[in-house]
Amino acid sequence: MTYNLSNEARQQYDSDGYYFPARALNAEEAAGYRSKLEAFEASQGGKIAGRMRQKLHLLLTWMDELVRHPAILDAVEGVLGPDILCWQTAFFTKEAGDAGFVTWHQDSTYWGLSEPDVVTAWLALSPSTLESGAMRVLPGTQKWDQIAHTDSFDEKNLLTRGQLIDADIDASQAVDLFLDPGEFSLHHVRLVHASEPNRSADRRIGLAIRYIAPHVHQVTDVPDSALLVRGKDAFGHFEAESSPAADMHPDAVALHSRITERREGFIYAGTEKRSNR
Repeated sequence: MTYNLSNEARQQYDSDGYYFPARALNAEEAAGYRSKLEAFEASQGGKIAGRMRQKLHLLLTWMDELVRHPAILDAVEGVLGPDILCWQTAFFTKEAGDAGFVTWHQDSTYWGLSEPDVVTAWLALSPSTLESGAMRVLPGTQKWDQIAHTDSFDEKNLLTRGQLIDADIDASQAVDLFLDPGEFSLHHVRLVHASEPNRSADRRIGLAIRYIAPHVHQVTDVPDSALLVRGKDAFGHFEAESSPAADMHPDAVALHSRITERREGFIYAGTEKRSNR
């Protein structure tokens, strides 16, 4: 199953800052990946959090498969071009009845990346609905400059710093990105978005895969890394990450630990606080 962005889809992305839905997995495949995630969670003693929620493509072969999925990369190529780096992955999971939420924010705020040639593919592994707290976006806000944010470190906020954009938000203009398992959306790094708590009887599981063009670079003094997933990297701005030889291979565990610890140098720049989510 492959998916290429049509001219109409690319025009919508350029105009509104997002596109959905596109499909990467059928229902059975999505259920299979959900089972793999939940088996991994069980092996870790429960729902993953903190550094273990980040960059699991460095630890697990099935996560490496997902960030390289042809349907996802075909769609991302329609935005970034043929050379693509996977810069980050993170699960945004809300348990059934979970009070967890995401405040209105721009992804780019604490990432330290030089320019906004960055796109997120948000892959649903369970239904993402109004009741379960689907992502909400404000069309056209990707054209805003980087806006200052205020940190809350609210324990129920799924963001690393519980950040909230310092701008007037008209939520009546929001679009809800409803997705079935196996479908994904694309959104621009500066698009203002949020999500509500999960009021459904099932978990809401979403995998955010952050892709960048190789000419983008880290502007802080913290070394950064990325995984080449399509084309070539003619710039070498990032330490080249490697795929795991096996799930939780000792070399992969050591790499993941080093990289996730190091990246906190720019994610948490200017604060001593840390999130437990």
